[in-house]
Amino acid sequence: MELWIPITIFAAFCQNIRSALQKHLTGTLSTLGATQVRFFYAIPFALVYITVLLYGFNYTLPSFNSAFLMYALIGGVAQILATALLLALFSHRNFVVGTTYSKTESIQTALLGLILLADRISVGALVGITLGIVGVVIISSTKNKFTVTEIAKSLVSKSALIGLLSGFFFAVTSVCYRGASLSLEGGFVIQAAFTLVVVLIFQTSLMVLYLLIRERGQMTEVLRNWRIASLVGLAGMLASAGWFSAMTIENAAHVRALGQIELLFAFLVSAIYFREKTTRMELLGMLTIVSGIVVLLLYK
Repeated sequence: MELWIPITIFAAFCQNIRSALQKHLTGTLSTLGATQVRFFYAIPFALVYITVLLYGFNYTLPSFNSAFLMYALIGGVAQILATALLLALFSHRNFVVGTTYSKTESIQTALLGLILLADRISVGALVGITLGIVGVVIISSTKNKFTVTEIAKSLVSKSALIGLLSGFFFAVTSVCYRGASLSLEGGFVIQAAFTLVVVLIFQTSLMVLYLLIRERGQMTEVLRNWRIASLVGLAGMLASAGWFSAMTIENAAHVRALGQIELLFAFLVSAIYFREKTTRMELLGMLTIVSGIVVLLLYK
């Protein structure tokens, strides 16, 4: 098994945990306040992680270069914009449409990776990515009682366009983080860790500035909820370290496509922990996603 595969699965698992923990904060924090938690509380853990790599495993700290700074800063801003657009979808009636179209991120990542980094993608991988998107569409339409035909017809709706734009910025994020990490030297572990630390500090600084100007009092709430927030930060840091490491080793489009396995983890938690029933269409959607992952891994 190629190393990027278990790393990606680990990242998707940690991201699922982070999302579950983050839901507990939405009642006391604003949407952007809860978003800031993932950056703010991840920094201490990221610093510990890179310190262990430097002094425990004798890695050497990479040097800054212009390509790294360009990719890291663009990727950091793109991730904030992508998240903001995704959050904006909550104000739209057909939220499911936008969310579904935002899942075209993997296809858009493949195209941007080809243009910016010359990352080529095989026909088999493209088929696998497409199957994954189809699976997401099936699950989304089932959960929200929204037919696939209606989703297709609403391509020009405002929420669909916001969703596509969100997917685009998430794609920019993935490709730029891969580009930033690849511009460094020292081995994929330290390259990914260094990129993670720099991006987190940059994003946290931007979000603190925004909250202090536009949502005064939210940073106080972020600090007050440090117990759950710390767990969110830890899970978020582990997920990000996994994503960054996997995308340093492998094509970002492949990593994001395999990362859709996060939906399967969510369904397992729903069925086992919350004892919620799964419909036949939801099972079909999950099987389609799994089929896409299998095709991707066999024919990438």
